[in-house]
Amino acid sequence: MRDKVSGARRWVVKIGSALLTADGRGLDQAAMAVWVDQMVALRAAGVELVLVSSGAVAAGMSRLGWASRPKAVHELQAAAAVGQMGLIRAWESSFARCDQQTAQILVTHDDLSDRKRYLNARSTLRTLIDLGVVPVINENDTVVTDEIRFGDNDTLAALVANLVEADLLVILTDRDGMFDADPRHNPEANLISEARADDPALDAVAGGTGGALGRGGMQTKLRAARLAARSGAHTVIVGGRIEQVGSPMELYHHPANLFVAGFLGTPKMGFLNGRASRVEASGCEVELDAGCRLFLPVSGATLKAGDPVTLGIRPEHLNRGSEGNCQLTVKADVSERLGSDTYCHVVTGNGEQLTMRIRGDFTPRYGESLSLTLEAAHCHLFDSSGQAVGQPLQQVA
Repeated sequence: MRDKVSGARRWVVKIGSALLTADGRGLDQAAMAVWVDQMVALRAAGVELVLVSSGAVAAGMSRLGWASRPKAVHELQAAAAVGQMGLIRAWESSFARCDQQTAQILVTHDDLSDRKRYLNARSTLRTLIDLGVVPVINENDTVVTDEIRFGDNDTLAALVANLVEADLLVILTDRDGMFDADPRHNPEANLISEARADDPALDAVAGGTGGALGRGGMQTKLRAARLAARSGAHTVIVGGRIEQVGSPMELYHHPANLFVAGFLGTPKMGFLNGRASRVEASGCEVELDAGCRLFLPVSGATLKAGDPVTLGIRPEHLNRGSEGNCQLTVKADVSERLGSDTYCHVVTGNGEQLTMRIRGDFTPRYGESLSLTLEAAHCHLFDSSGQAVGQPLQQVA
């Protein structure tokens, strides 16, 4: 499949509502900028691009202050009308930052089912592609009815792939891809790396309907892959969620969640489980399962006393010593010298593993008891969903 992707010269890229609006919190322009940078890089490499963008209704819901997707057609159309304004402006400004021209195209089912209008749409799209413009396509939700709508933008993207004779359809989703079981309920679920679109076994694992913001789901993505395959296009269904945007140093020192915190750094950040024992305006006291308490000057607006939390600390911020507000007793495991530093792996009393970075030589005996000091200024706090409870952290010395 990799050779099919690398050899594809015309791509249709579809991005869903949950990704574009950060699960309904409004247009995620930082994420859009990252996707645009990647698409512009593809354009520079000679790839022709068509973008199918969901998000008008979800963006409109956010602007109108609606917490749930409406069911009445006139309310959906009103949300789409409000949201489409911001959606296309966000795409235009993001692409303009990279000196890339864009064009807005709104279509309905009738535009592709009527032969004359189909040929006109194809001619317009081909002209835009030849001019080096990136078409941004969405269903014209403000005028369609249930009887004439595509049903979801996965289907629209597949039909557009057919319309422009694309080599590749890329569907970005808020899941990592298609699994052989529902990963939300089955931790043993495996990601399907490659399969034939017409494999009937995929129907059993594709699941049902979409999320709260969009009309699609994995079933519609499978159907889109089958539609695209009819015109010779390959389909890639891949996770498009961007955990955090920033420079490597920003992400290292200010991770937005546990995934980013554990992803960056070698050795990785150490984690200690605990609970919020006291929450007040000036901060939050954390009682660690490993046996000490630490007060952190963080906003505890998202926490209440008793909530489970995770404390994160980098190897360079674990200090030996018997002074400080939070004393942690650990046992030495293995030490290794790397350059001018020694990395000492230690284990807490309840079995949690940490790594210390010590300048120079430090070789404690296996099982030797050590006292560590945790400093609040260098600790990261994450809530039960893995999101950071923020505070500005000091830079590494």
